[in-house]
Formats: sequence, C-alpha cells, structure tokens
Amino acid sequence: MKTLIIVPAYNEEKSIYNVVTSIKFNIPWADVVVINDGSKDNTYLEAKKAGAKVINLIENLGIGGAVQSGYIYALKKEYDIAVQVDGDGQHNPADLNLLLREIEKGNTDMVIGSRFVEETGYKASVFRNIGIKYFSNLVSKLCGKSYYDTTSGYRLVNKKGIELFSSYYPKDYPEVETIVYACKKGLNVKEVKVNMNEREAGKSSITPIKAIYYMAKVTMSTLNVAFRSIY
Repeated sequence: MKTLIIVPAYNEEKSIYNVVTSIKFNIPWADVVVINDGSKDNTYLEAKKAGAKVINLIENLGIGGAVQSGYIYALKKEYDIAVQVDGDGQHNPADLNLLLREIEKGNTDMVIGSRFVEETGYKASVFRNIGIKYFSNLVSKLCGKSYYDTTSGYRLVNKKGIELFSSYYPKDYPEVETIVYACKKGLNVKEVKVNMNEREAGKSSITPIKAIYYMAKVTMSTLNVAFRSIY
C-alpha cells in the first residue's frame, strides 16, 4: 500500500536528520514528508539532507496545523496510509512495521502507538501520569472502549482516516480530541504496544502552568467534539 510518513517539525535541526534516516532504514518503500512549521533554525536543510520531501509553512501553525497539512498532502497524492511520527526522536521507527501490520489486517482504521496498552519501560512523572490517566478515563467513557495512551502522537490511519483528518483537525494539543472524533465518526481505533525514546534534542513546551491550561482546554474541546458528533 502507498504509505506516507508525516513528520511535523518546529526547530528540530538537531534531531530531524536522524529521524528521517531511521524511518527510511526501517520502511524504505514509504515516502517521508517533513512539515517544516515555520522553523527558525536549519530544520529544512537537515530534512532535505536526509532525503525527505519538505513542505515549508510560511508561519508557525502549531502541531495541529502542521499535521493536518500532511493529511491534506496525503489526500491529494492519494496515499493509502498516513503515519504521524514526531520530529524530536521520541517515536521509534523500528516499531512502524507493528503499526502497519495492524492496519493491513483490514479491520482497523486508526492505530495508536501506545506506551501503556502493555507494560513498557516508559516512566512518566507523577504530574504527567495523573494527566495520562485522566484523559484515558475521559476518552474511554466517551468512546465506550478502553484506551490507555490517549496523548500519544505516534499514530497511523488508512484512507478513511486521511479523508477525515484532512477536513478537520484540532489546532492545539490534538491527540486526545482526535481519538474521540475518529470514534464518533465510525473509525475503528486500536492501540499497539510501542517503545518510546527520550527526546533527542530540545525540550517539551508543556510547563506545569501550561499543563493545567492544557487539561482544561482539551477536556472542553473533546467534550464538544463528542456531543457535536452525536447531534
């Protein structure tokens, strides 16, 4: 199946080369597109040097806008599968085949690379662990099915998912909301165990104060998309 790897990247010059080359090593038949989200560093040059196609956004749209740009590209180029891999090196491309095998079975529309569906070596901080469990419970209740790693951005969709996310994708902190959105739109969403790395470079943009704002905003957005889908 025609496969596209979407790599959203903002100021990831120190990690993007390794991310792209690792993807190409593990699934050499797939195409890689880096969505350069208004980076101020050498992300573009490093991604090109690694052999990726690069789409330059003229301003920083945030993770949601960058990822949706990738889905729109996948739709226009008629890809069968689109995979989101973060540009900071946390997602291990060695696990890509696990996600692909699940989708190739034909009964799943969206696969999430999960740190928690089975035990892995990943250890979260106390505060982060509270957030993870909170959103897991929220999404599970809204979808009527248990989900464990709702904040994972390591995910794969088929054509049905590409079409859905091309038309709508949350701007900020989209991971939680898109699971509920996909479920309410009839997609079969499944988790598959993966191992995640530490960031190769940079640092997370989520501070404790931002985390509180994040939890409140994502909760409201997720409830909104759930009820909007019903009515």
